[in-house]
Amino acid sequence: MKASTGINQGSGCGGSGNKSGCGSSASSTQFTRAQADKVAQHPCYSPGAHHRYARMHLAVAPACNVQCNYCNRKFDCANESRPGVVSELISPQEAIRKAKAVAAAIPQLSVIGIAGPGDPLANLGRTFNTLEGLRSQLPDVKLCVSTNGLMLPQSVDQLVELGVDHVTVTLNAIDARVSEQIYAWVDYDGERYYGKEGAQLLIDQQLEGISKLIERGVLVKINSVLIPGINDVHLLEVSEAVRQAGAFLHNIMPLISKPEHGTHFGLTGQREPLDYELAQIRELCGAHMPQMAHCQQCRADAVGMLGEDRSQEFNLEQLPEHAEPYQTTMQRRTLLQAAIASQGASEEEGAKLVAVASESGNLVDLHFGHAKRFHIYSVSSEGVARVGERLTPVYCQGPTDCDDGEDRFAQLLPLLEDMDAVFCARLGLEPWQKLEQVGIQPVVEYAWQPVHEALAQWWQQLPKATETRRRGVA
Repeated sequence: MKASTGINQGSGCGGSGNKSGCGSSASSTQFTRAQADKVAQHPCYSPGAHHRYARMHLAVAPACNVQCNYCNRKFDCANESRPGVVSELISPQEAIRKAKAVAAAIPQLSVIGIAGPGDPLANLGRTFNTLEGLRSQLPDVKLCVSTNGLMLPQSVDQLVELGVDHVTVTLNAIDARVSEQIYAWVDYDGERYYGKEGAQLLIDQQLEGISKLIERGVLVKINSVLIPGINDVHLLEVSEAVRQAGAFLHNIMPLISKPEHGTHFGLTGQREPLDYELAQIRELCGAHMPQMAHCQQCRADAVGMLGEDRSQEFNLEQLPEHAEPYQTTMQRRTLLQAAIASQGASEEEGAKLVAVASESGNLVDLHFGHAKRFHIYSVSSEGVARVGERLTPVYCQGPTDCDDGEDRFAQLLPLLEDMDAVFCARLGLEPWQKLEQVGIQPVVEYAWQPVHEALAQWWQQLPKATETRRRGVA
């Protein structure tokens, strides 16, 4: 099973608002293996993944600290399909309940994000309480945040700590003269800023936050709204700047400005871009950055596969009082089968599922007890393919002392029960024995080696090792 690192971000077909069609014809762009692995199950980042995986947006963030001229938030609307619109605002506790119900009903759910209807980082308590609950209750699901970036620099550490490793930043301009035409005001640190002053403050915060995210290994996608006559030509500069900053994907979306939506641009007659204008700008910016062309400009409470919205099936009044337990072995296997299929292979008989304790996903470099997440791989005669990750409680609290970790290990073990082996840099005798008792092979002999090479070597040794064990038993 060969993991592809070349993804044609310009060839996906999608829609925006009431428009539909294919995106630009930008040539295929080579991503690093780590980037390709991380986006392989993310329907909002990968054109291939959106046919196999579902996403969910949780509407827990009502407030916003920036007033965009293209935005009019609506909190009780079921009839519009655009960002900033939700049917109901929910609390962090309601969000966890809803997420568990959706996960039980849609086993293909791979990503949960917070994208509004305001800005998640303008609602720090609600956002981080929700992320903490998701991390605890749904350990297989990727966590994402979409933000305007104003409060990003001071939020990066906490986002990383909670396991958020995909962040979308809406960046429409890097020149304050352009930006001031897009934003009415910016609220920061208790003060409201207007004009170029507010625009420059926002740009500075956005670029600093993006830089910090990338330093911490977070994948950053940039959203830009194409506004004819304002930032259309300028988006070439934006694309070049974010490429240099280290962002890996640029999503240029058409302005939605129909008068009935009640936005400033809609009421003042600012027109939407034509299809050929959007395609042309994507094509030009594709010279700098991989372009995303399958974006659907989803509601802030969207549920389901990209291009469909099942949010109305999961309103609070329709949910069971207590959601069915999530993350059964069967549900995990459904996700893993979809992940393996997305790599262009089949789950052949004899394939092994392996969990790897790794800081970055590149090396087998973590002590078993220090892992906050395990990277999940399928290993077979077809090759090695990363098929997901699983957030887990930390077994050891100190650098060497794990004696008080029995309760945490009891929470951790069920999260690994469908694995055939666990790779790590170090592992104590007691957890080693407990893993073996439930049929999981501990593997430490590939410590500090590249993950893909280590798993491939391990697979090659399996027949001989199995035969040796058989002879030993006999």
